[in-house]
Amino acid sequence: MVKRFLLLMMLVATAIITHAQQKIKVACIGNSITEGHGLGDSTYPAHLQRLLGDKYEVRNFGRGGRTLLKKGDYPYWNETTFTDAKSWEPNIVIIKLGTNDSKPHNWKYGSEFYTDYAAFVNEFRQLASKPKIYVCYPVPVFKDNFGIREAVVKDEIIPIVKKLAKAEKLKVIDLYSALKPYGSHFPDGVHPDKVGATIMATTIHKAIK
Repeated sequence: MVKRFLLLMMLVATAIITHAQQKIKVACIGNSITEGHGLGDSTYPAHLQRLLGDKYEVRNFGRGGRTLLKKGDYPYWNETTFTDAKSWEPNIVIIKLGTNDSKPHNWKYGSEFYTDYAAFVNEFRQLASKPKIYVCYPVPVFKDNFGIREAVVKDEIIPIVKKLAKAEKLKVIDLYSALKPYGSHFPDGVHPDKVGATIMATTIHKAIK
């Protein structure tokens, strides 16, 4: 009887320790701005990992050039990064998409952006991990480049994201306002340098914590 009791106590203690050691998993979903265009290990998810510390595990699921629109030229929907992010069963999901959707050949399907975004969010809501989902306003486009257009990002995409967040009760991270004063840290007008990526990470860290 005593041996059984001791064995039970050991199992309970092991379970408690294992639970305590489990890290909070943060999935960063996005395009080249998330992936880290030319930044090496200085991407915003890498900075976010350092800010959050050892109790968290941050993974970068960014994929350059991808759209949220299903009918875009390179939909994120079709990527293994999308499948991998869901299979990882994250506890927190940060979605930062929309920049590439502003290109003329993509935004001609802009009327479907809201429904595609809602469906995208629902893909993560269905996970067993029941993650907390944050949607980000895209960073500013300081110079129209690669077909990416500031007017569409600011006046059309952000209002749709705002509307969706309100309807779906999602947390919003306003990267647009946070990065607006830092145009000098976007060398090509679209992608942040290391300083810009750090500011993004700091803004997201504040929202999570």
